[in-house]
Amino acid sequence: MDDNPHDVELALSAFQDCGDHEVTVAGSGPEALAALQERRPLPDLILLDLKMPQMDGLAVLDAIRGEAATRAIPVVMLSTSGEERDIQDCYAHGASAYVIKPLDFKQFRGAMHTITAFWANLNRLPDHA
Repeated sequence: MDDNPHDVELALSAFQDCGDHEVTVAGSGPEALAALQERRPLPDLILLDLKMPQMDGLAVLDAIRGEAATRAIPVVMLSTSGEERDIQDCYAHGASAYVIKPLDFKQFRGAMHTITAFWANLNRLPDHA
């Protein structure tokens, strides 16, 4: 869930390289929450931008963690911010990981590959409804 079309395009490309994953893209916090309510099965991983329009990533994270059905889904926060306060806030709100978006294309792609390889391919979640 990211409002930057370039970052979304890079992430989608990396996901395609890492296997057959169904990806849903949301450009705002409310759109992300609506997509989660409609999607079944629920996703195995949520990539969430910290700075999004209409509703920031922390508010979306709170909503995700506040629902029993989505509470166990790993949420990886993505941000250009390396501010310690942002990192602490994300973990305090229940983030599974915090990744600073690399500005370099190859590094960004590599980060998406690493995230996908672990969270979507190696990590195992309990069954959800």
